[in-house]
Amino acid sequence: MAAKRNALGKGLGALLPGSSKSDSPGLMPVPLAEPPVPAPAEIPVASIDPNPEQPRRQFESRQLEELATSIRRHGVLQPVVVRRAGDRFELVVGERRWRAARAADCETIPAVVADVTPGDRLELAIVENVQRCDLNPIELAHAYRTLADAGHTQDEIGERVGLDRSSVAHHIRLLELPRGIQADVEEGRLSMGHAKALLQVSNPERRRHFRNRIVEGRLSVRESERLARDGAGPSRRRKEIVEAAASGPDGDFGALADALEKQLLTRVRIQGDSQKGRIEIHYAGTEDLKRIGRAILEGA
Repeated sequence: MAAKRNALGKGLGALLPGSSKSDSPGLMPVPLAEPPVPAPAEIPVASIDPNPEQPRRQFESRQLEELATSIRRHGVLQPVVVRRAGDRFELVVGERRWRAARAADCETIPAVVADVTPGDRLELAIVENVQRCDLNPIELAHAYRTLADAGHTQDEIGERVGLDRSSVAHHIRLLELPRGIQADVEEGRLSMGHAKALLQVSNPERRRHFRNRIVEGRLSVRESERLARDGAGPSRRRKEIVEAAASGPDGDFGALADALEKQLLTRVRIQGDSQKGRIEIHYAGTEDLKRIGRAILEGA
């Protein structure tokens, strides 16, 4: 089994005729001693089913239509890879080309019929999509977790796809985020760097508030990381507030106001002196007022 998986680690060069190290970065050439790669054959488009473990979850309709237009003019220039599944075929690599060929009303599509087991099809699909930069961070996260659930270590996954172990771990951690924030990453509203910053915030309500500030304020990743660091745990924030209240001269409550703003995530003004005064806490709408009220009561 180990030898088989090492062979698979060579990537698409072992399946696609004409692939080489020069046109497929990161792939190892097929040794001359191995059997020749089967030539592609024209297979009916209707006899092919999609890969049930396809890591790619989003297919952009405009790009598919552009590819379909190109296929109508020039045909499918690179064959897809399929495996036999009973009396039908199952895609291993090339689902976008297959979808575009269907949209272009092609009756057949060039395909290499490969001897790929169900356990290996996910790995090959990931390798292809990673090489083409076709997967967003959440799609990669789901794919890596599926491989991990199948018994692969993060080091092994990284070796297969050309990443270090920490990169694989960072991707998988994204799945700890709520589905709404994962959708933000999938649809490009948040980058992976923004998502990693939000992982530092454990409180769900504060995390949603930070997410809104990042998206609405179009904050950079560095700004988002600073925002997340400022959202420290309750005990640390209370300590900051107490220290700020005791550190400034009489009537100088700037440090205390800053600490309260970090605690409540809103603008705070303090007017008066050490004997008497008032604190103004700004809010924007009923939900924000409720959030601030809960933050005050929970921190009391």
